[in-house]
Amino acid sequence: MKQPFNIITSTCVPLPMENIDTDQIIPARFLKETRRDEAFFGQQLFRDWRYRPDGSANMDFVLNNPQYGGTILVAGRNFGSGSSREHAAWAIAGYGFRVVVSSFFADIHINNELNNFVLPVIVSPQFLENLFKTIHDDPKALVEVDLPRQTITNLATGEQEVFPINSYKKHCLMNGLDDIDFLMENKEKTEAWEAANK
Repeated sequence: MKQPFNIITSTCVPLPMENIDTDQIIPARFLKETRRDEAFFGQQLFRDWRYRPDGSANMDFVLNNPQYGGTILVAGRNFGSGSSREHAAWAIAGYGFRVVVSSFFADIHINNELNNFVLPVIVSPQFLENLFKTIHDDPKALVEVDLPRQTITNLATGEQEVFPINSYKKHCLMNGLDDIDFLMENKEKTEAWEAANK
C-alpha cells in the first residue's frame, strides 16, 4: 500500500526463529496468483504455520495469539532467505505489517520489502535479543520506528539504535512514491537534461 512513512509507534508480533525463508513466508503453491491482491496474499502469510492441514487455525502460532498484534514484525536472524519471490513482501504488506525488524535480511528480500512500502530495520543481535525479551515480558510494549532519523527505540527500556537505509528508498518511503512515481515527479528535470544533452 502506497502511503507516506514517517514515524510508527506500535506493539510488535514476535517471531523468534532464524532462517525464515520466503517459502515459509508465502508457500510456493500461491505463486500461481499473479494479481497483486493484498488481501489475498495477506491471508496466506505464513500459511503453513498459521493453519493445520485440515484448515483449522494453529492456535500455537503467534499470528493466532490474541496477546500479540501491531504493525511491526520482529523476526530472528536471516529473514527472507531462499527464493527471491516478491510475493513474500506482498504477503507481509497485505497482512498489515509496516516494519520488519531483524538482525539480518536476505539482500533481495530487503529490496522487495522496500518496493512494497514495508521498512526492513536491521538491528544488532543484542538489541534484537533484548527486544524479544521485552515483548515476551509485556506484549503491549511499544516500539518507535523513526524513518527520518533512522532510529528504532524500545520505549519500554529506552534502548535505541540507528538503522541503515538507501537514501533513494528513504525518500520514496517518506513521500509514498514507487519507482514510477519518482520518475514522474522528476519528469521535467529529466526532459531538461535530455534537451541540454542532445
